[in-house]
Amino acid sequence: MSVFPKEYGVIVVGAGHAGCEAALASARLGIETLLLTINLDCIAAMSCNPAIGGLAKGHLVKEIDALGGEMARNIDATGIQFRKLNTSKGPAVRATRAQADRLLYRLRMKKVIEGQKHLDIHQAMADKILVKGDIVKGIRTNTGEEIHSTCVVITTGTFLRGLIHIGLKHFPAGRMGDPPSNRLSKSIAALGFEMGRLKTGTTPRLHRNSIDFSRLEVQEGDTPPTPFSFRTTAISLPQRPCFITYTNDETHRIIDQALGRSPLFTGKIKGTGARYCPSIEDKVYRFPDRPRHQIFLEPEGLDTAEIYPNGIATSLPLDVQIAMVRSIKGLENAQILRPGYAIEYDFSDPTQLNPSLETRLVHGLFFAGQINGTSGYEEAAAQGLMAGINAARYCLDQAPLVLDRSQAYIGVLIDDLVTKGTREPYRMFTSRAEYRLLLREDNADVRLTPIGRDIGLIDNEAWDIFKTRRRRLEEALGLLKGIKIAPSASINEWLASVGSSPIPQTTTLFSLLKRPEIKIKTVEGRFEEVKRFPPEVLDQLEIETKYSGYIERQELEVKKFKKWEAMLLPEDLDYRLIPGLSNEIVEKLSRQRPVSLGQASRISGITPAAITAIRIYLKKTMG
Repeated sequence: MSVFPKEYGVIVVGAGHAGCEAALASARLGIETLLLTINLDCIAAMSCNPAIGGLAKGHLVKEIDALGGEMARNIDATGIQFRKLNTSKGPAVRATRAQADRLLYRLRMKKVIEGQKHLDIHQAMADKILVKGDIVKGIRTNTGEEIHSTCVVITTGTFLRGLIHIGLKHFPAGRMGDPPSNRLSKSIAALGFEMGRLKTGTTPRLHRNSIDFSRLEVQEGDTPPTPFSFRTTAISLPQRPCFITYTNDETHRIIDQALGRSPLFTGKIKGTGARYCPSIEDKVYRFPDRPRHQIFLEPEGLDTAEIYPNGIATSLPLDVQIAMVRSIKGLENAQILRPGYAIEYDFSDPTQLNPSLETRLVHGLFFAGQINGTSGYEEAAAQGLMAGINAARYCLDQAPLVLDRSQAYIGVLIDDLVTKGTREPYRMFTSRAEYRLLLREDNADVRLTPIGRDIGLIDNEAWDIFKTRRRRLEEALGLLKGIKIAPSASINEWLASVGSSPIPQTTTLFSLLKRPEIKIKTVEGRFEEVKRFPPEVLDQLEIETKYSGYIERQELEVKKFKKWEAMLLPEDLDYRLIPGLSNEIVEKLSRQRPVSLGQASRISGITPAAITAIRIYLKKTMG
């Protein structure tokens, strides 16, 4: 055993999307940080699909950017197709998604990390978490080195006792080509953490030249592409189309006949899979009446022949994968470059965490990403950012940063995990957010950039960009409220041309824009003064105007929510002393230790009567 020559404030174990954000946040806050990874060539590797964002996930990426994280800038610099989703629906559910050049995404993030002040990187496998009493002291690697630190952030993805399945064959791996982390999983369990087993999967990769794209539906990106980061001015890489095809009766017949060779259906896989992202064999089995399932053929980069067929994740044997793929229109001669597979891995019950993502069992130890039961790059990166921030603040003896459910999707994500837990891979949806009209993509900077500035992650340049954008929005809003429109033949004729009723008396342009049939583009065409504002400001202006009544209603609901969140519960509260609580409720509350009455009310099985009993008890005993 040898001691590493440098002691750190924070050690981040794992260099996936959670680990990169955690390490960068900690280092940018001035803490000497070490990023430890099994393979330096796989920093920020996109192990599954080559894309960032999507429904609700795009919100997370915008929020990461608004706080000072890196994911949004990384995809903007390496994206090869950008699309706005749900544009025909309400603003709360509109989201951005981008295809990445997988290799460039990884290489750019590696370059950022290598150039970051206060951040070291080191290739080794973490075997053991070093603890003295209930305080973390560092880690021990597979090479026998002890590396000491004040905090440790575990972001191990699918590597904890990872086991890959292809048909009835299986072998240990953290992902295809990399070894699993078995000893670290045992170390975590030995500290007293309750562990579970989850499963995820990926698709076979296809050779571009073996696909007949002429028979497929083309899906182009948006022109011009809309970036994720509020700091990005333009997308620089060439843009590429995706293509759409479908499974068919023959595909389903091949899959049905092979279920006896599937690890999912023969009990070989013990972990719980993702309900909302099932394998193709699971979809065929669960939905026998569906004649087809959609497949998106996504390019993996500008200079590679690999194509990712999103929609056919599978762990079937390779010969079945080949037959299945070749039964699909346009893929009749497709060559599989890499087989699809399922992977099982360990995770830790996230209810063992504080809202800061620090574990309750060991001080200074933080968990982020798939170890907490989530799926997806974006969910991992969001947790990594918060864990990195709070590990740094722990080192600086500062209070943790905790975002609540009314502030951010990040707050919803973490609160769901630490309050409700999960027994299956957790995926973010807009429906999980009660205040989603307030938590839109377009206003992520308004909500969170001042927080990022306060904690030290938003530099002067980013802050100036934010202030300019905020000022323009305020100016545009003031302009709309200041333009008075009197009824006239010309105005009423214009209103009729856009399907709107005439105005009987003088009104403001702000009031007119509230009408659902009057769009900001229409207003731009009529009123020259509005044209001086950039499109992103006008888009946000339209949302703030049209939905002002609904927004005000949600803001009132948030005030009620904040009242409950402000009712803090003592860390040493003995729930056994509170009259009227059942043994089951006492056990749940004692185990999870909610920080507020609001959080307690969201724990599964905690009744309104129990919350009332706690409130009355606190009032009597604490005044």
